[in-house]
Amino acid sequence: MFLERQWLARKVIRPTRPRSTGRILCYHSIGQLESGVNNVEPRRFRQQIELALRAGFRFVPPSRIAQMDSSPLDLAITFDDGWKSVLSNAAPILRDYDIPWSLFVVTSWCDHPSGWTRENILPWKDIEHLAAHGATIGSHSLTHPDFALIDRDQMTDELRRSREIIRQRLGLMPTEFAIPYGQSMNWPHAAGEIALTVGYDVVYAQAERTRPKDTAPRTFVTCFDGDRIFNALLRGAYDDWEEWM
Repeated sequence: MFLERQWLARKVIRPTRPRSTGRILCYHSIGQLESGVNNVEPRRFRQQIELALRAGFRFVPPSRIAQMDSSPLDLAITFDDGWKSVLSNAAPILRDYDIPWSLFVVTSWCDHPSGWTRENILPWKDIEHLAAHGATIGSHSLTHPDFALIDRDQMTDELRRSREIIRQRLGLMPTEFAIPYGQSMNWPHAAGEIALTVGYDVVYAQAERTRPKDTAPRTFVTCFDGDRIFNALLRGAYDDWEEWM
């Protein structure tokens, strides 16, 4: 991935295609090495926000871009999984710039069924705190499966139960869902049909032009993305690239 991002960044001088809407960035952890390639250090996260602002972007709620109510200079921030560093490191930086944002949680992980989740994933009380201070909370499934590898009954359970658990825990009913793994091969057509049936209005991918049909695009930000790569990312260097292929 590192070499591919370096190579693609060198090839893009201007946007690969005209863009009619904004861009949604997909982060995971901020300063939590356990998430590997998904981790972005806090100093770099702040630099990316400042770089985007200097380039003329403005930050808006992700839902505005997902609903095609945005301009090419609109930018949004989302987080997947519910890593603890979203509260400790990301939220204070976002608050400094008054940036709206969304968090998609894996509901069973928030109950801390293992030592790994207790060490790394936010508990419900912290997610409730984030929601009370303006974060939009959505579902990232019940157990984080690859939807291409489960049957319809399991899909329904993952989508419906995660939504209901968020309602029980936080008193709000989410209408947005982020696909685990998020690439075209991870979201069969049946999953999209079920998502609509159980009450989701928006399903977010983790890809741009290679995303599954009827999903909202997001651009994946990685630990490798210094200023040059992040600039290329904003210009569309990775929009035709399937990260995990």
